Amino acid sequence: MELRCMIVDDEPNAVNLLEVLIGQTTSWQLVARSYNALDAISFLKSNTVDLIFLDINMPLLTGMELAALLSDDTAIVFTTAHSEHAAESYTFNTLDYLLKPITLKRFLAAVKKIEMHFRSRMPATGKEPEKGNEYFFVKSGTQLHKILLQEILFFESRKEYVRVVTPTFEVLTYRRLKDIEAQISMPFARVHNSYIVNFAQLSKIQDNHIYIGDAQIPIGEKFREGVMEMIRKKTF
Repeated sequence: MELRCMIVDDEPNAVNLLEVLIGQTTSWQLVARSYNALDAISFLKSNTVDLIFLDINMPLLTGMELAALLSDDTAIVFTTAHSEHAAESYTFNTLDYLLKPITLKRFLAAVKKIEMHFRSRMPATGKEPEKGNEYFFVKSGTQLHKILLQEILFFESRKEYVRVVTPTFEVLTYRRLKDIEAQISMPFARVHNSYIVNFAQLSKIQDNHIYIGDAQIPIGEKFREGVMEMIRKKTF
């Protein structure tokens, strides 16, 4: 798959690593490298990209501040040494959140997720792709359950397992919640150490809890600011 991408990071070593990973594992075109957000803005005034690898802690303008200025069509992969911005990052068109130092294994997982996202947007036989038909196979024991992504209410961590809940059934799969988090994007977001919820399915937020289906899910302290920011963006 051919994608136009750029790197925005004030750490030369981080830029060099991403350049090597992109060059050795993808067929993407790396069109620019910027060491601060202002240079990136200048480049984007006359150029377009499909994807930006964006550091968060930068001088002059942070990655979050730059993300707020980007076109809604520009996908973002945040790259940072700090995990506390994860929930907030998904208020943008964020496909993944890579913690430094970025490993080859983790980068390859991100590549898979990114290319899946862009393939889902490609027209099929000249027609727009049908929305809401994205699905996953969830392995439970010897069975593979096909589940439409839009129907999932939430994921709940159960030690070595994850409980996948829809309005009509639920299933336990031998996975870690963080692995599932790495494969999905908005409207799904982590709201607690033990929960990822589908914001398209929630009915209300009250007393620091999310109500979705028949479940009442707590909002974790470190995720609260990001969750409320997502809600504020959708509040009249």
